[in-house]
Amino acid sequence: MTLATTVASCLVCDTEFEVREDWEKGEITECGSCGQEHEVVEKSAAGIRLDLAPEVEEDWGE
Repeated sequence: MTLATTVASCLVCDTEFEVREDWEKGEITECGSCGQEHEVVEKSAAGIRLDLAPEVEEDWGE
């Protein structure tokens, strides 16, 4: 079974990488070249829009 993919460009280094079309809003992917994480922020018939993933701060259980 082959999963459908679309091509996205890294927002930091412009390297193109594949994003699975079945991903939903909020999922995180990583650029294979620079390691920058991207978040799926919108999914429509026109394609998938990415933004830089938010930095996750440590949760100290407070």
